[in-house]
Amino acid sequence: MTTFADLGLDPKVLSAISDAGYNEPTPIQAGAIPPALEGRDVLGIAQTGTGKTAGFVLPMITLLGRGRARARMPRSLVLAPTRELAAQVAENFDTYAKKTKLSKALLIGGVSFKEQDALIDKGVDVLIATPGRLLDHFERGKLLLTGVQIMVVDEADRMLDMGFIPDIERIFQLTPFTRQTLFFSATMAPEIERVTNTFLSAPAKVEVARRATTAESIEQGVVEYTASRKDRQASEKRALLRALIDREGEGLKNAIVFCNRKTEVDVVAKSLKKHGYDAAPIHGDLDQSQRTRTLEAFRNGELRLLIASDVAARGLDIPAVSHVLNYDVPSHAEDYVHRIGRTGRAGRQGKALTICVPHDTKWLGAIEALVEKEIPRVESPLKAPPERERPRRGGGKEKTAGEKRTAPDTSIAAAPEPAPKEKGGRGKRGGKGRDEPVVGMGDHVPAFLTRSFKPKSETTEEPADG
Repeated sequence: MTTFADLGLDPKVLSAISDAGYNEPTPIQAGAIPPALEGRDVLGIAQTGTGKTAGFVLPMITLLGRGRARARMPRSLVLAPTRELAAQVAENFDTYAKKTKLSKALLIGGVSFKEQDALIDKGVDVLIATPGRLLDHFERGKLLLTGVQIMVVDEADRMLDMGFIPDIERIFQLTPFTRQTLFFSATMAPEIERVTNTFLSAPAKVEVARRATTAESIEQGVVEYTASRKDRQASEKRALLRALIDREGEGLKNAIVFCNRKTEVDVVAKSLKKHGYDAAPIHGDLDQSQRTRTLEAFRNGELRLLIASDVAARGLDIPAVSHVLNYDVPSHAEDYVHRIGRTGRAGRQGKALTICVPHDTKWLGAIEALVEKEIPRVESPLKAPPERERPRRGGGKEKTAGEKRTAPDTSIAAAPEPAPKEKGGRGKRGGKGRDEPVVGMGDHVPAFLTRSFKPKSETTEEPADG
């Protein structure tokens, strides 16, 4: 059995690991740490939730134990695709480097440039950043990358999805070619492979799981649902989400609900709160301080439902998430793997449920092709809406067989009887004259409307009163 002590880490790092309550490394840590300590480039491929972050933070702290940082010239660089993931790497660094004198700076959006510049000016050993903010500082002349000894790219496939690969390539070119590179990803798309072939030198490849696999500890299910009418799909889908939450009951201690669009995140969160559920949104358009507060509340158990866009799908280490609910089927199959990887972490059991409407069927098929298995179908907690009876035109009810339509009582019995029509009389139609009483106008029909008006006939006698 391998322990952290067998990997050659600094004693101060081992002490911090012990304080954190860890004894045995995960497979990705056991595979990546030894070659990293030898100074080799590392290409790590592992599904989310397997401990990749510690796999590069621990050897980095050990390697940086000697030496001092110079102003505006960080000694190591960690690139992360999102603010949340960058902040999580910073927390890991604080945990494992607490018994050393190494310093760090976090460069992310939503924080003032002035505070970040002050940290960089002092000199930092580890610079943790998102690509866009890092290049902002560099272009303002506040940062030099010529002193970088170790460069880490975390969640590289997410970088690809978010369009950061050109930025990553530029940052690689700004760092010394003698640097050591640690490159981690959950999947290996062709574009990612091209970057690794270009910028990594004879890397030690550590692959601890089949590409794009889902953990066996996660129970998966799909609820296929067709709305009663197209214009009711959104409201009925939100009702289905609430019914799923209710059906899980106390087993759903907390859950991340994923939506494809930021606007949908806000709508779903507002709807759940309106119906009395403990929910809050998190996505890229929110203020960084609000995102941090929401994430901390969820991590500390003060918030039950976190409604998120894919900004929260990658790398967030919240160990005790009991459920992941995909309100939308992700349009990129790889995102499904990362989303449901938020549950079932560190050997715990988890559950992932996905709502699939007819429009999403093609995306669900792509997911099943990627993970190479069919996701079980789960019965909907909502009964199919009854078909609405179509009213007949005119509001009348349909006649049963043999039933004759009867004219309504118009209360015009007192109206004068029309004079009998003679042969060849005008207005003759189908054997009936036009002199029948007009019906359907209620009790107040003027008498003259019910009388017959016909041409004067020679055989017809004039009334006695003229």
